[in-house]
Amino acid sequence: MKAIKKIAFCAAIAAAALPISAQKSTYSGYFLDNYNYRFQMNPAFANDQNFVSMPGLGNINVSVAGNLHLTDVLYNVNGRTALFTNPQVDAASALKKFGNRDKLTTNEKIDIISGGFKAWGGYNTVSISAVANAAVSVPKSFFQLAKEGVSNKTYEINNLAADANAYAQIAFNHSRDIKQVPGLRAGAAVKFLIGVGALQAKLKEADLTLGTDNWIARTNADIYASVGGFRFDQKRYEPEGNTGMQPYDYVSGAKIENFGIQGFGMAFDLGAEYKWNDFKFSAAVLDLGFISWGETQWASTNGTRTIETDAYTFNVDGDADNSFKNEWKDMKDDFSKLYQLSVNEAKSSYTRGLATTLNFGVDYIFPYYRNLHFGLVNSTRIYGPFTSTQFRLSANVAPVKVFSADINLGVGTYGADFGWMLNVNTTGFNLFLGMDHTLGKLAKQGIPLNSNASFNLGINFPF
Repeated sequence: MKAIKKIAFCAAIAAAALPISAQKSTYSGYFLDNYNYRFQMNPAFANDQNFVSMPGLGNINVSVAGNLHLTDVLYNVNGRTALFTNPQVDAASALKKFGNRDKLTTNEKIDIISGGFKAWGGYNTVSISAVANAAVSVPKSFFQLAKEGVSNKTYEINNLAADANAYAQIAFNHSRDIKQVPGLRAGAAVKFLIGVGALQAKLKEADLTLGTDNWIARTNADIYASVGGFRFDQKRYEPEGNTGMQPYDYVSGAKIENFGIQGFGMAFDLGAEYKWNDFKFSAAVLDLGFISWGETQWASTNGTRTIETDAYTFNVDGDADNSFKNEWKDMKDDFSKLYQLSVNEAKSSYTRGLATTLNFGVDYIFPYYRNLHFGLVNSTRIYGPFTSTQFRLSANVAPVKVFSADINLGVGTYGADFGWMLNVNTTGFNLFLGMDHTLGKLAKQGIPLNSNASFNLGINFPF
């Protein structure tokens, strides 16, 4: 199926190639001394110094995570790169690489300008940032249909989902020691959000039964697009054969004419840290909030639809007009007609919650060398079908005042990984560089073969 093949290919390429779960700072720096942006993972964390960021370069986070990798969809066939749907790629070998549900989440956050200072009985930060997130969740049956065609007769492509959003963020953070409880520190942040655009696709049901005499599809789907200038394209479908169906308009594509401010929202971060002997315990909840989007375009099947058509029938005779080869080609080209998405009246507003993150950590100072400490952090991102969690164990060292570093091992929803971070903090200058997911083998084009990768870089000026 041409549409499915394109989506499968583009999903993998996008995950590997886009500068991208929203990750606020690298978790390799959660326990790292003199890392200026720890407050973005727990608003109770504070810095020893005031600082101001280099505009646009103070804190750059790009990451991609998933269990669908480039090597799952691309193969070397006779010296050429081919999609897994290529007939020369064995079906059993190709399909065993896909899980029951394959996910990709891609996120990026760039601090345009940030600063931190001591005042009002605690530590304060102000930041202006740009955030973008995208995710897709695809059932295995989607790839089976793309690879096998009609060989399995029936396919249940249920709960295929996609989500993307982009917004600007202005955040104010304050943390302080709670004098009434020795060892306890608490913090909170308020964030004002300016939405640029959002897209949500819920393909809840697509039960396809392919036969020699007819073709039956039960579909249920909704697509919401909160983007200025966004419009669905439509085409007229004139049924052929003995379908009993009437002509109808269906969504054949979309276009965006312009961008602009599309919504407003607010969110909060809450956190606490408690010190007990050589231990520090921390907990935080991030991004408790929402964005209320403006005019939102809506395409839907308006409930579950069932269609039955003999427009696609198959003849075992390879020379017949309705041979499998010929009919399958027509069916691939006409797949979008079968979903029957209709354009509904646009919604005047559409409110959606943010993906909320829960962080829990424990830090232990090594008693025989107190510049060395070990940390364990769990981070869970609550994001509907894209929910994920990770545990990360790190060793952090600051042998001298101006330098700190750590190495860490992570395991979670998207497998295991190795991370690290280096941080130089001298008078008037700070540079940090790190990765939660260290890059592995790359394709010739420089694209990671494994979908898990991240990069964190920043230049700041402490004072």
